[in-house]
Amino acid sequence: MAMASNSNVAPVIIKRKKVIAGGGHHGGAWKIAYADFVTAMMAFFLLMWLINATTEQQRLGIAEFFSPTVPLNKVSGGGNAMFGGDSVQEHNILSHTGVGGLPTALKDNPDPVEFQQPGSGSDDADFAKVEDMLIGGGGESLLADNVLKHVVTRLTDEGLVIEIFDSEAERLFKPKSAVPMPILVDLAKVLAEVSNMVTNRVAVEGHVRSNLITVRENTSWQLSSIRADELRKLMETYGLETERVARVTGHADRERVSNVPRDLRNNRIEIILLRSDR
Repeated sequence: MAMASNSNVAPVIIKRKKVIAGGGHHGGAWKIAYADFVTAMMAFFLLMWLINATTEQQRLGIAEFFSPTVPLNKVSGGGNAMFGGDSVQEHNILSHTGVGGLPTALKDNPDPVEFQQPGSGSDDADFAKVEDMLIGGGGESLLADNVLKHVVTRLTDEGLVIEIFDSEAERLFKPKSAVPMPILVDLAKVLAEVSNMVTNRVAVEGHVRSNLITVRENTSWQLSSIRADELRKLMETYGLETERVARVTGHADRERVSNVPRDLRNNRIEIILLRSDR
C-alpha cells in the first residue's frame, strides 16, 4: 500500500536555462549618435582651418558679403574684385560701387545723386592699383600668405594707409628694439615696389604698445620713432626715392588700435601714400 501511494506523486522536473553573456541584439542607435559627433568634429576642424588660412581682409570681406543690404561702416573689407569692396576700410564704399546700401534703381536714374570720395579721383584709382597688388584684391598678391597676415590697408582723407603690425606668431622687430626681423625685410621690399607704382609722397609713422606701469623710463617715443625710421631706410635700400619721403614720425602708444594697451596689435608701422594735394 505504501508503494502504491508513493507512485501517485508527480515527479519534480528541474529545467536549467543556459545564459550566454553578451549575446543578443542591442540596436544601432549609438551608431547614429557617433556619426553625428564625427561630422560635427570634422566641421569644427574645417572651420578652424579656414580661419587660419584666410587673411583679416578676406574675413572682413566675407562678413560684408553675407549682409549686402547693410551699408558698410568705417571698418569694412575686401578688394575691388571680391565682395564689391574697393579697399579694406574705405568710407562710403557701397555708395559708388552700386551694390548693397543703395537701391538698384539708382543705377538707371537719369539724374542720380552723386557721391564724392575725399581727395583726387586719379589718386583713388592709383591707390586701388597699389592696394590690389599688395593684398591681392585682383586675385594675386606680391606677399606670401604668412606675410599678408601682417598687412591691412585703408583709404583716408590723407591717402592710402598701409599698416603692418606684429602678431602672436611673428614679430616685425626684436622685442624692445628696432632690430628688424626677416619678415620686415621681406615686407620692406614689397612696400618699396608698390610705392614706386605711384609718384605720391610717402609718410612713415611708428606706433608701439604701452609699457608696463613698473617701467622706470618710458621709451615709447624713441622706440616708435626709431622703428619708423628703420623701415624708411629699408624701403630706400630697396628702391624708394629719398626725395619722396615727406615725414617720419613716432606716436609712442598714443594711438592704439586695440582697447588692450599691451596688445601686440598696437605694435605697428603705417606707411601712407599721401594724396597729391597734401
